[in-house]
Amino acid sequence: MSDKKKIEDLLANIKTPVRPDAEKMPDEEKMQLIEEKMRDVLDILGLDLQDDSLSGTPRRVAKMFVKEIFKGLSSENMPKLSSFDNKYKYGQMLVEKDISVFSTCEHHLLPIIGKAHVAYISTGKVIGLSKINRIVDYFARRPQVQERLTVQILDAMKIALDTEDVAVVVDAKHMCLVSRGIKDITSSTLTAEYSGMFKDPEVRKEFLHYIQMDTKFIV
Repeated sequence: MSDKKKIEDLLANIKTPVRPDAEKMPDEEKMQLIEEKMRDVLDILGLDLQDDSLSGTPRRVAKMFVKEIFKGLSSENMPKLSSFDNKYKYGQMLVEKDISVFSTCEHHLLPIIGKAHVAYISTGKVIGLSKINRIVDYFARRPQVQERLTVQILDAMKIALDTEDVAVVVDAKHMCLVSRGIKDITSSTLTAEYSGMFKDPEVRKEFLHYIQMDTKFIV
């Protein structure tokens, strides 16, 4: 079974709400249609689309939606979940911390910006470090709620490593809360999902200790 099929099957119950035909339309056609609709939106708002600062905005927004901030809606952009044997017999947890998260709230289409911390304990397989970051980015690059994003990252890691021993913590600011509504600029949202050995309080405590450590350095 392919990685794509495995992840589709496992994530079926927490799938981002998209229509079954969501990927049938080519990207260029999507961008053309979004450009037209965005031009209508800006026109309704009363903006002068003949102005040289605004004339290219509908196309820029369309390209940004399809090729950047919502590129995680395309399975073609899913990172390959290849792993390799743990030949060096490393048996402790591996933690990839402070992974940048750039996502979009599906309720108001405003940014979600934060950090993800991902850990696993190998049961015979390891994964390239950049793959962890790519998994986080893939699921972040779509309209999201943070709870779903956290679970999707965890389940993708379980597939990639063929293990239940995975932990994910996401700490993020939601611009729909910061720039509108309550306008709270100080709070952040933290979600966590633990599987396998990380359900053990002592193992979880070790993981949380690692992600709180000051490990920053200048390259």
